[in-house]
Amino acid sequence: MLARRGLAGFAIAAAIGLRGVPDARADTYPSKPVRLLVAFPPGGPSDVLARIVGQQLNAELGQSVIVDNRPGAGGNVAAEIAVKQAPDGYALLLANNSILAANAFLYKRLSFDPLTDFAPVTLIGRQPNILVVSPSLGVGSVAQLIALAKARPGQLNFASSGNGTAAHLAGELFRLRAGIDIVHVAYPGVAPALTDLISDQVQMMFATSVAAIPFMKGGTLRGLAVTTAQRSSAMPDLPTMMEAGLPDFEATTWHGLVAPARTPAPIVTQLNTATIDALHQPDVARRLTGLGVDVVGSTPEEFATYIKSESIKWGDVIKRAGVHIG
Repeated sequence: MLARRGLAGFAIAAAIGLRGVPDARADTYPSKPVRLLVAFPPGGPSDVLARIVGQQLNAELGQSVIVDNRPGAGGNVAAEIAVKQAPDGYALLLANNSILAANAFLYKRLSFDPLTDFAPVTLIGRQPNILVVSPSLGVGSVAQLIALAKARPGQLNFASSGNGTAAHLAGELFRLRAGIDIVHVAYPGVAPALTDLISDQVQMMFATSVAAIPFMKGGTLRGLAVTTAQRSSAMPDLPTMMEAGLPDFEATTWHGLVAPARTPAPIVTQLNTATIDALHQPDVARRLTGLGVDVVGSTPEEFATYIKSESIKWGDVIKRAGVHIG
């Protein structure tokens, strides 16, 4: 779908989304509970983040924010539900890099266009991934890992939590940027992937900071670099991948709030203000930081620009790597 409609339509759709529909009652919004669709199961990182932010939005909006978990198809199930809702601010989607940037290139058919069917509200935050290896591999830096991979082409494996996940795409980006021949091994989740990494069944993985840090502190995994543009506050001694010698390497798991396209501009603005106010609450910021999230809080326009840039980047990586899901 994205290939047919193209990135050029994104700016037009964003403008339409911000103009909204004539009969929208933005002056009385919100007058009833707000539904927050979450694309992943209860108890996972996205769900926990949604409940932290949603709880504070209750106070900011003066209405209940009800989390509605709709997992499936890498986030596509929740996204498909979201785009069918009325553009009135009462149904929102907690979206991430998979839904808004990668899935259009991973799946042959989508019933929605992530660049035109949503009105961006705000980028909530980013979770850095950490390139981790087993200490027994004997490398202490990204440069040493690249040198080892070049000396042993096709013999080193990188684990991920599944095909098309952020961990998988980060590994593909590493392979392309470093010019190395490493083999992807997909697992049904982060836990079994880390288990096999610790037991030397695979050699490396890009894992979320919240998953990797406990093992790093315990000495069973060694962190080499973080994938954010700046160093992470959670692990300030780790260099970024760019500092480690790979220019323009950024591969984060990010989360943002979107509404259906054509949601009126006043409602989008109100939701943006309320969400940013929620993120600035000390308890909310502390709890999100505990999940490994670097809190952002952007304008709708900044988020729209970011989504487009991420779509271009990951679309290129996915095409060059030949990654497909269905």
